[in-house]
Amino acid sequence: MKIKSLHDWRVNTKKARELQEQLREKIIFKPLKKNIKIVAGCDVSFAKKSNEIYAGVVIMQLPGMQVIEKKFKKGITGFPYIPGFLSFREIPVLAKVFQKIECHPELILCDGQGMAHPRFFGLACHLGLILNMPTIGCAKSRLVGDAEDVGLSKGDYSDIYFKEKKVGLLIRSRSNVKPIYVSPGHLIDIPSCYKIVMDCLGKYRIPEPTRLAHILVNEYRKEFIG
Repeated sequence: MKIKSLHDWRVNTKKARELQEQLREKIIFKPLKKNIKIVAGCDVSFAKKSNEIYAGVVIMQLPGMQVIEKKFKKGITGFPYIPGFLSFREIPVLAKVFQKIECHPELILCDGQGMAHPRFFGLACHLGLILNMPTIGCAKSRLVGDAEDVGLSKGDYSDIYFKEKKVGLLIRSRSNVKPIYVSPGHLIDIPSCYKIVMDCLGKYRIPEPTRLAHILVNEYRKEFIG
């Protein structure tokens, strides 16, 4: 896959904040105009007390959630763990994994935030820009924003608002289980995010592409550190 070189990744937090505020102006939110048939899920894992990062991508087919391809890569991150700046820590290695894949996806689900972010520019937004692809942030916990209580049935949802702006959805992905936080990254809108996430759900809380990517990177990490 072709990767856009938007900036140098070797930055401090001040420069990272400035880049997020600049790059968010390039984000496009729009409905998906075609049925998505090939999706990717991506995730990373870290070794404790180390700057080693293990990144992975799982490509799946819709409908049916059949795995088409898996790719992973080990790397070194030079950016510290700071909430709100995870893209600078994770994307440099993730991008190298996407360069390795043979079956190009039509959309990517990220284990992280999209526009539900302090500067409306989470990891999914950043990744979508450098890959020029639709991306969705699917997070297990809240970073910013507030939402009303969600019904207990699978598919129930409520809108997430931050600074009086609708930034995503709190979705009950499995009945009677904690909801997930979904927000658009790039080249997609909130209603389209809901449809794709629902299409990607299996019997677990987390959408299958990101769930399998999580399993992949943790198994890959264990090969190196046990």
